[in-house]
Amino acid sequence: METVVKKPESHFVLVHGLCHGAWCWYRLATILRSAGHRVTAPDLAACGASPVRVDEVRSFAEYSRPLTDAVDAVPPGEKVVLVGHSYGGYSLALAMHAHPDKVDVAVFVAAAMPAAGCPMSHLLSQIMEETAPDAATDSVPAVTGGAETFLLGPERLSRRLYQRSPPEDLALATALVRPARWFLDDAAMTESVLTADRYGAVRRACVVTEEDATWAAESQRRMASRCPGVEVVAVEGADHMPMFSTPHRLAAILMEIADKYI
Repeated sequence: METVVKKPESHFVLVHGLCHGAWCWYRLATILRSAGHRVTAPDLAACGASPVRVDEVRSFAEYSRPLTDAVDAVPPGEKVVLVGHSYGGYSLALAMHAHPDKVDVAVFVAAAMPAAGCPMSHLLSQIMEETAPDAATDSVPAVTGGAETFLLGPERLSRRLYQRSPPEDLALATALVRPARWFLDDAAMTESVLTADRYGAVRRACVVTEEDATWAAESQRRMASRCPGVEVVAVEGADHMPMFSTPHRLAAILMEIADKYI
């Protein structure tokens, strides 16, 4: 009789992008849990269901603290698979640097993946230039409680982020997005806080969204090429929100990556 070897359960920690919250992972989280995996999806500060207001968040480290606290709480001897989307890649990087011993692999899904030894602001400035809103979109800077913020408007969500996603998920996003901050001048962004022996020691993979109307697939690949040893996987037919446009394919990719590195 053939012995069936049960694959180990993975613990995925899902990190949302700018203006979004843990709610954006509901489809993917359901698929992963149905496959027997554990899923944690924190709301970063002033995002999703967080009770904090955006003008109360004093630093990028404070914005990212729900994630770094979640990774810090992982019991000794256990490790997680970190998954970051879009702007969430910067928070992912901080968590990797803070707790490299608690991360099996970090997966950047259409996400900013900073290079070790370089200020994160370098990559952020470059991506902001590449993804700047055009005249046909309605996302504009604002001031919220004295803080400079940014909100994704319904036209930009529809045309640049969710153009291949189900209409009900676009409607959900339109109702739930919140103002966010770029933290351009924050010390965590402008200083070289990510070191090769900590952040650079964590294994990484990059998931490229092929039909991304926000950040072109070739730009995502170019970013990944600056980080030696990073595995690159493409998701055909995915817009900037693959957790909505191609959730089953994204889940399969994440589980394949987890199986490879655990």
